[in-house]
Amino acid sequence: MFSNLFNWRLVLATIAIIIASGTIFYSQYIARKIAEEERHKVNVWVESLKARAATTEDATLNLTNLITSENTDIPIVGTDENDNPLGESLNLDTNLIKKDSNYLRRKVQEFKNLHDPILVKFSEDPVLINKYYYGDSKLQREVRYYPIVQLIIIGLFILITLLAVSARNKSTQNQVWAGLAKEAAHQLGTPITSLEGWVEVLRSESVPEKIVSEIGKDVERLKLVSDRFGKIGSTPQLEEGNIVAQVENMAGYMRKRATHKVAIEVKNDDPETTALINPPLFDWVIENLLKNALDAMEGKGRIDILIHNEAARVVIDITDTGKGISKKNLPLVFKPGFSTKKRGWGLGLSLSRRIISQYHRGELFVKNSEPGKGTTFRIELKK
Repeated sequence: MFSNLFNWRLVLATIAIIIASGTIFYSQYIARKIAEEERHKVNVWVESLKARAATTEDATLNLTNLITSENTDIPIVGTDENDNPLGESLNLDTNLIKKDSNYLRRKVQEFKNLHDPILVKFSEDPVLINKYYYGDSKLQREVRYYPIVQLIIIGLFILITLLAVSARNKSTQNQVWAGLAKEAAHQLGTPITSLEGWVEVLRSESVPEKIVSEIGKDVERLKLVSDRFGKIGSTPQLEEGNIVAQVENMAGYMRKRATHKVAIEVKNDDPETTALINPPLFDWVIENLLKNALDAMEGKGRIDILIHNEAARVVIDITDTGKGISKKNLPLVFKPGFSTKKRGWGLGLSLSRRIISQYHRGELFVKNSEPGKGTTFRIELKK
């Protein structure tokens, strides 16, 4: 239990949070120090203006000019008591001041939202108080926005890491499934070959042909299953096939295995509808969808298969009158391991979607479903 709680992922995540939090708090501390220093600089500049107004000595004027020349980054606007801009400003666009009469007023409003003004009393009688509003220097803005930029970078890093881990896990999972499928096909190969030999022996021993024929069909079925598993994990060869014929063939196969209370009907708008498919794998998808439909109807109902031949794609809708899928389960139906059946493995729909999306470059999804009324699965194949 201890190792599960404190695995390497949790440790790395904790370290990342500590580093990010530490740098953010430190940058905020630096921002406050810079803000204090800048307010001090503005205070010094304002006091120099006050001193210049009170004397005409060259030394005082030179000091004011020196202080002014050293402040090249903090924007300042001087106003009267009613926030009307005066002629005193620093580090603002002089061209805009001349062209736009409201430029300084906008700056006053902007600076008012950032800092409290510095008040200077120039005389007692009459009382003359000026306000000096100031904004942030370039350094202050950079330090202020640094945590936001840092959080965005960390967020992107975490997102990329999660996507990479997810892709790796999916790749590993796919390799495991493909390996299991190929191993199953390999293990089935020997007994199937043996069964084919025994079928020929039965034929030579004068066993009734009907019995031998049925056994032969089951052996062929096993060969088909083995062939399907063998194609999982590899790139199957696609060939142009008649979709209507393929679906009709699987519908006929399922009719024999369904009760007489189930009707399966195939409709199409073009009997010559074709698309690039791998017949064994495509048949597997149709078989899985029809089996799911039969299970959902519990031996009674109707399955309608509609095939539409469109300009750029072939659309196959498989609709049943079963119990439907609840809204909470809709996002889960294609996840490996999800099944509402007591003995289900939850692999049929997952494999079917993989066959359609990865091998046929198409789509398989739930078009609509309503509990108590039925479900429609849609297959879309590009031409």
